[in-house]
Amino acid sequence: MKIKTNLILSAFTIFALTSCKNEGKENKAETPIDKAVEEKQKFQNQAHELVYQMTQKVGDYSKLASKKDVVYTYTYRIPDGKTDIITEKYIFNDELSYGAYQKHERTLPDLEGLIEQGYDGNEFWIKLNGAPLNDAAALKKVAFNRPTNFYWFAMMQKLLDPGLQYEYVKELTINNTTYDVIKVSFNTSKPSDIYQLYINKETKLVDQFLFTVMDFGRTEPMLMIMEYEQVEDLLIPTKRKYKKSNWDAEVTEEPWILVNWTDIKFNNGLTKADFKK
Repeated sequence: MKIKTNLILSAFTIFALTSCKNEGKENKAETPIDKAVEEKQKFQNQAHELVYQMTQKVGDYSKLASKKDVVYTYTYRIPDGKTDIITEKYIFNDELSYGAYQKHERTLPDLEGLIEQGYDGNEFWIKLNGAPLNDAAALKKVAFNRPTNFYWFAMMQKLLDPGLQYEYVKELTINNTTYDVIKVSFNTSKPSDIYQLYINKETKLVDQFLFTVMDFGRTEPMLMIMEYEQVEDLLIPTKRKYKKSNWDAEVTEEPWILVNWTDIKFNNGLTKADFKK
């Protein structure tokens, strides 16, 4: 999951990254030509511009944030068949996050009943069957999962967050599809996660990407492959699978971890009270 938003994997607790604050944009009266020139001047390099073009195809963060909030079902299945089914809820402003684990064979499997976890803008919390849990290890996972799951949902838009660096790696053809390969990293003093995006030159979409999980000491990448779904006026990568790889995007023989997002609904009228413990 930052890009630093670090992904969660390993055992395999939910992959992810921790999210960066999105900055607002001033509304200015300007012509399309002026706007294009302004955006061009903001680009660090060609790689940055290609990421920008991708966000225009899927829908940028201002378009996502205009939806106010989202509710959807998150299904996560590991190779041994163990599955989590979670009702996820986010408010885009302040990046509030809630998850209700209807099924948790992978996450806290020893607990029975409904597990809820949330972030209300100030506090991370977890409850079992309506009763708060104060277990330090469980709360640590919540502090990782909540911003991580939010980031995964908004990742394509948040690839334009402040503090990111972009590098054009190469042009590459895989199975008759040509990609611009872009490295995205954080400008930070400590080790941070790296993304290597494969942007389809024809569709402008990220068909797949490599990522590290530095919070868990994983410097070798995982490969994520995605399929998109049109939801209102956004393209959302709702079908995902990932597993171990190398920096040439060559995967191992082990099975894929499968992730699906379904029943996505925006503008549900959620308030901050819905995210309180």
